[in-house]
Amino acid sequence: MLSSINFISHLYLMANSITVKVLDNCYLSPPPNSAPQTSLPLTFFDIPWLFFSPGQTLYFYEYPYSTTYFTSTAFPNLKHSLSLTLQQYYPFAGNLKSPPKPGKPELVYTEGDKVQLTLAESNGDFNHLSGNHPRDVNEFYQLVPNLPTCFTGEKQLLPLLAVQVTVFPNAGICIGLTHHNVACDGRTFNNFMKTWAWYYGLGPLGDYPSPIKSLPCYDRSVIIDTCGLEAIFLKDWWNRNSSQEIVAVGTQTNVDLSNMVRATFVMSLSDMERIKQWILAQCKRKNKSQPIHLSPSVLTCAFVWVCLLKTQVGVNEKCVGEDPIYFGFNAGGLTRLEYPVSTTYFGNCIGFGRGMAKMNELLEEDGIIVAAEVFGNTVKRLDKSFFGGAEKWISDWEVMFGSKLHVMVSGSPKLDLYETDFGWGRPKKIEEISIDTTRAISLTESRDLEGGIEVGLALPKPEMDAFVTSYTEGLEALP
Repeated sequence: MLSSINFISHLYLMANSITVKVLDNCYLSPPPNSAPQTSLPLTFFDIPWLFFSPGQTLYFYEYPYSTTYFTSTAFPNLKHSLSLTLQQYYPFAGNLKSPPKPGKPELVYTEGDKVQLTLAESNGDFNHLSGNHPRDVNEFYQLVPNLPTCFTGEKQLLPLLAVQVTVFPNAGICIGLTHHNVACDGRTFNNFMKTWAWYYGLGPLGDYPSPIKSLPCYDRSVIIDTCGLEAIFLKDWWNRNSSQEIVAVGTQTNVDLSNMVRATFVMSLSDMERIKQWILAQCKRKNKSQPIHLSPSVLTCAFVWVCLLKTQVGVNEKCVGEDPIYFGFNAGGLTRLEYPVSTTYFGNCIGFGRGMAKMNELLEEDGIIVAAEVFGNTVKRLDKSFFGGAEKWISDWEVMFGSKLHVMVSGSPKLDLYETDFGWGRPKKIEEISIDTTRAISLTESRDLEGGIEVGLALPKPEMDAFVTSYTEGLEALP
């Protein structure tokens, strides 16, 4: 086994030995005159995402053919099918327009707007990059496209989507996407990806209407601002954005990535059940009330939260036992609103949940129970009153991001991302790259274990080693 120092050096050499050669840069629009000129005002669900940096997602697919074969057969169809998809999801070809204060940013699409699509080839190890084991985070950034920013007079324009397809000859393909979260939530983006895969499956000459279930709904009137949140959030935005430039307070821009690795941990249904039974047994033994909500996500997050805290407390000497430890997550609104919103609605329809516990409570013997109570109670509070305290969504999250130790969740295991099949089979791996700088964990449904959850994590190498130990020993200790 490699020593810690040698392993770090090994990762560094691998990251620097990987080269990605750009083969083509093209720009894709919806077919001519197929999409209407559009201006979509941001809703109160969208505005908080102005504070966050774009999402960066990689889909790895096995593809045991040469680059030449891919470029001559698959790539033309990828371009054609993406253009057809943009005909339905045309805001992705447009821009986020930020007007001078005190105007409200909006999504705008005009004829001729386009998405940059990059074709590249990598000499990297496809199986290594698409694995679960710790890998240097810097190995992935050459697979992620950039979103430029430009100014037109007083107005700032930010493209909403960029795509890069990287071929690993005779091994696989990586589809990398960078998209601004202000445009849509994970549900909408998943619909977009499924539609692209569906069009691709029609073949290079396909020109058929999108499947009815995937047609996006652009009616902004379905989102009803019963609590006056738009004005509050817009004021928060302009108060923190005096220079007019789009910022992202949720991003840890000073994170040192030189020694950071990412890994994936798969929580099986049997693991969740063992955690649940341990919690119930401990509560019964100590005559304590049991947590009111023990869903798979709550059980997984509670366990990971405690393991992460045990990992990090040793390297953060400024933390003391009474310090508040925050846990934040996104909560779907479709099932919590008092009015109906279509599952095909284009935009954001999620709220924010933030739980808090004291550090010493989470580090005690029953820390997992405390974590499950905090997380579960927050979920139930949102179920009961989705907009209770919503006027503080932005300010509460700023407090969380400013704390010494906090954890947030990105993604959801309910989106069936692994069903995005272009005809090459299900993805071998999906990675959320943006967690590298946001101190977040990503949740995705397990590719191979029914009911399981994949937990993505990025940590400095020593902390990852400690987390692996804490996670493994924690599961082994369960009856």
